[in-house]
Amino acid sequence: MFTLNLIPSTPITFSKSTHQYFPIKRIQTPKNLAESPVFLTKSTPLNFNKIHACPFGKIQALSTKTTHLGKILENPSRKAGSHVPKAAASSESNPEGEAESVEAAAAAKSKAKTLQLALVFGFWYFQNIVFNIYNKKALNVFPFPWLLASFQLFAGSIWMLVLWSLKLQPCPKITKPFIIALLGPALFHTIGHISACVSFSKVAVSFTHVIKSSEPVFSVVFSSFLGDAYPLKVWLSILPIVLGCSLAAITEVSFNFQGLWGALISNVGFVLRNIYSKRSLQNFKEVNGLNLYGWISIISLFYLFPVAVLVEGSQWVQGYQQAIQTVGKASTFYIWVLLSGIFYHLYNQSSYQALDEISPLTFSVGNTMKRVVVIVSTVLVFRNPVRPLNALGSGIAILGTFLYSQATAKKVSAPEKKS
Repeated sequence: MFTLNLIPSTPITFSKSTHQYFPIKRIQTPKNLAESPVFLTKSTPLNFNKIHACPFGKIQALSTKTTHLGKILENPSRKAGSHVPKAAASSESNPEGEAESVEAAAAAKSKAKTLQLALVFGFWYFQNIVFNIYNKKALNVFPFPWLLASFQLFAGSIWMLVLWSLKLQPCPKITKPFIIALLGPALFHTIGHISACVSFSKVAVSFTHVIKSSEPVFSVVFSSFLGDAYPLKVWLSILPIVLGCSLAAITEVSFNFQGLWGALISNVGFVLRNIYSKRSLQNFKEVNGLNLYGWISIISLFYLFPVAVLVEGSQWVQGYQQAIQTVGKASTFYIWVLLSGIFYHLYNQSSYQALDEISPLTFSVGNTMKRVVVIVSTVLVFRNPVRPLNALGSGIAILGTFLYSQATAKKVSAPEKKS
């Protein structure tokens, strides 16, 4: 055993094995230090008289820190933080990696949005095509549009009641002011719906849709009478619509005045419904489009069905028997009527859902293309003869509708940017 008397009153004893691992010289200050470390400053000089109470394990740790600090002072050109262990340095975030991950997430989100938009438009177009085909098939053998239009509103009302009862769709709070506010829009919706059905029963589906593409003309005219101002671009955009519809009407093979007036009155009804809805339902913005349409369908049914009974109720039994004889199977006729009712509501439901998901401009463009798809589909299914001038007029009218949607979208977006 060896004894080192650092302090006369406090001897410290080592064993040989301990001495070789903890040599005393390791606690000495390195010679190459430019200045004393923090713990060896002038204010706190190293006093070996105070070491007598410290175990030599702490002395070793202290010397290790001193040696490490000496290495830093030997090479002052080392970058700050370069003495950090590699494991810690590797855990730091990589800006390039983060940018790439953000771009990948944005690309995935964009693809998902595009897929969702494609599905919304796909269902909307498909449901509209199915409705127009089976609605026309039913009207060809059962030419009673008042009853068929009433059944379509009935099917939509039952559909919404099922959604509300099963809590698949939140039911809006029903109040007396809300019902009163819906009476006007529901009345104009009834007029628009029955007029369209009358037109479908008298002329080809394609011709009805060409005439219904003139709805923007009525919208601009009625809105202007009520005080809305439109720029010159909007007024110019409706000129091709008027020209195209006129050319299509005079060259239509299945032209019928009742069919023409039915389509025009339908445009008036739906335009007034939209205008009146904006004014009367301003205090009920918490009701979403689907619920609003559901209640409009229910109230429209109460408007339409009593009038339908008065107009053509006495002919329904005889017309039903003739329809069954023409089709051959009662089940086939039932399927046609049922599909026309279900898909009438579904395509309107999809249109409201599409309007919630996309901008008004995209919706207007999609609605314009929807008419093109429906016209082409019904011409192919029913093999309606189409003259070249008739096709040209239809194309001009559709083009005018597209230009109108572009012009009005710019008019609407300008106040939004200012706000």
